[in-house]
Amino acid sequence: MNRILFIGQVPETVDFSDPALPPGFNAEKIHAGIAVGMQQMKDRGWNADLCLVQPDASAVVAVEKQLASTTYDCVVIGGGIRVPPPSLHLFESILNAVHRSAPTASIAFNTTPNDTADAAGRWISKP
Repeated sequence: MNRILFIGQVPETVDFSDPALPPGFNAEKIHAGIAVGMQQMKDRGWNADLCLVQPDASAVVAVEKQLASTTYDCVVIGGGIRVPPPSLHLFESILNAVHRSAPTASIAFNTTPNDTADAAGRWISKP
């Protein structure tokens, strides 16, 4: 069974005033999208874990700890970490932590929490 890790930023810590984010996004919508994405992965028969991180140095520690707990086939890094320009250093730090801690895992990127399963699906072989 495939194992997926979805890494996202704690929705309540996102700066929704950033014009790089889709209009109308808020913490509630992100939580709802995460629930959809996690259910879609479960529906595909995958084991999926969620790792929500703070936008600071603790993110790398949290990601490395999660990656040390099991072997993942794919790690999806959410758009809230990748898209806003002020998050560039956070994105690079998380990407490098994944590269170091899970060198055999594919890395995927979603556009919204709702398409997380599709992002992972691009890299997970069919059963």
